[in-house]
Parts: sequence; structure tokens; C-alpha cells
Amino acid sequence: MKAAFLVESQYYEVREVPDPIPPDDGLIIQVKACGVCGSDIRRWREGPPSHGEPLIGGHEIAGIVTQIGSHVNNYQVGDRLAIAPDVHCGNCYYCHRGMYNLCDHLHLIGISPGCHGGFAEKMLVNGEMLQNGIVHLLPSEISYIEGALAEPCSSVLACHAMTETSLQDFVVIMGAGPIGCLHLSVAKSRGARVLISEPNPIRRKMAERFDPDLIVDPTVQNLNSITNKCTKDVGADIVICANPISATHQQAVELVRKRGKVVLFGGLPKDNPMTTLDANRIHYGEIEVLGSFSYHPTFHELALEVLRSKNIMAEKVITHQLSLEEINTAFQTAASGEALKVILSI
Repeated sequence: MKAAFLVESQYYEVREVPDPIPPDDGLIIQVKACGVCGSDIRRWREGPPSHGEPLIGGHEIAGIVTQIGSHVNNYQVGDRLAIAPDVHCGNCYYCHRGMYNLCDHLHLIGISPGCHGGFAEKMLVNGEMLQNGIVHLLPSEISYIEGALAEPCSSVLACHAMTETSLQDFVVIMGAGPIGCLHLSVAKSRGARVLISEPNPIRRKMAERFDPDLIVDPTVQNLNSITNKCTKDVGADIVICANPISATHQQAVELVRKRGKVVLFGGLPKDNPMTTLDANRIHYGEIEVLGSFSYHPTFHELALEVLRSKNIMAEKVITHQLSLEEINTAFQTAASGEALKVILSI
């Protein structure tokens, strides 16, 4: 089979490798679609780790079962599956309390060493992934492309469940990339008014299809003044930093109202993870600063239903589809700021 390996900074090599063999408790899928994530782009820029075996990346996966192990009873050949990356241990403090995304021993398909992902024609899904991972059948109305989109949708849905976004809220979203636009779509579907802030003119244009109440270019417009005008000087109820830029964290604390919520959704680069916040404003304003990472497996199932019912329109989010052989073009396109969601159709 063909599989893509990151061999140096900003370069994938597509190789012929042996087909995976299903273990007794696992199965093999033929990968049909795999999304390119912002975290994938960060690793693509950094290059492969200096140690360990080469890894097949890709963690937003949809495909069809082609082989099953002798001990597998819940799946059969021909099943269409959507697979998300998280595999939890089931035994730690957090797993025992249902907080599987915070598992102390969490490992991630397509990211953690030895957990090969979906940038390949075929993928092994072992018993641990089936037992403690996130695997759901695709509804018949959903395409493989939509199935791959369910993974990033899941984290956004979980975030808005945490913030309890509602009809009464004014939400500011910092960043109009694919995740920012998903936040925009979900916040609007929950009834909120939404302002989205984005310096890239191409992405501002693409954000229009999600019907924000306002789109702001923070390089020439005063985001603080516009937010105050929209909220009668109260401030935003919720501000979501949907980008990997620490400067937006400080601005988010300035934009939010007293007892409002600031969500740090986009991770920062590992070599520069520190940020600065106005502690007095947080203290005296009783502002909540929240991290939002991954999701409970039920949100992946919910994402598939949201896509099936067209509450999130996949065709608005997915702007480019390329083949596995075009993976380097796919990453260049995704990193250019001229695309929203890029999917490898395999």
C-alpha cells in the first residue's frame, strides 16, 4: 500500500509499504478520506522527531472495513467508519470520572509514537483503539469526506457545550481558519450573535459564507471599540481564541465582560507556549479563562448527526480535496491561509 511519511521539514514522502495485518481483536480499514489539521501543519513545519520510527500521520479519518480479526464481533466487512484520534487508558483518575480527553495516558492516532494514522491507503485499527478509542459508524447519508470532518467538529461542539453558548450571548472569535469558521457556525446555530476577527483578507471573505454578524480586520479596525459598541460597553460574553497566537489571549481578556468567558482553544507552539494575561482584570472582573482540548467520545457521535442534519454544512468548510500523492500540495495549501479545510481523498 501507499503511505505518507514526514521525512523532513515541510516534506512528505509517499512510500510503498507492506499492507497491515489485522490482529485477532482488530480490523483494517481502507482509508477514504483524512483531513489536514492545524496541529498537523505545526508538525509539518517542525519536521519529524529526531528519534523513533517514522510515523504515518493523519487523525481525521473515515474509511471502510476490509478485514476483521477473528475475535471482532461488533464490526463487519463493509462497515463505513469515522475514527477520531484519542485512545484513553480507561483506568486513570480522569477516565474513571468520564473525562477521557484528559486521560493521564492518552495516546493519539497519527500523532503518538507507534500509532499510525490515516495518511495511507489502509490503516490498522487494533483492539485498544476499538475498545478505548473513538470509532463510530457513518450514517448512510454522510459521505467519507463529511465523516473526516466530524473530528474537528467534535472539539468545537464540546467547547460550546462547556461555555453554554446561547441566544443571549455575544461571541467574539479570534481567527477565521477552519476551526474559527466551525466555531462561528456552531455559535450561530446556538443562537448567539457572532463577531469574527481575522487579518487575512482571503479568510475574511471565506468566513462570509457562515453568516457572521460582523467581520473585523484587526489590522485596520479597532476590535475593542467595535465590541464595546455592539454590546453597549458591556463587553463580549464569550471570546474564543481559535488560533495559535498568544497576543490574542491578552486582547481576549480586554474584550470580555465581567464574569465573561475566555477560551484558549488553539494551542501555542511547543517551543514558545507562554502567554501573558491581565491578572487584575481577571481577578476583579471574575473572568473565567478556560482551556478547551478534545472531547468526550459522545461529541464525535453528535458531530456525525450535526453533519447528517446539515446543521453544519460540510461544503462550506471543505475548500480543497487532493489525493494522497498530492499530500505536499495539500499541506502547502492548508498552510497558505488561502484555504479553509483541506481533505485528502484517498
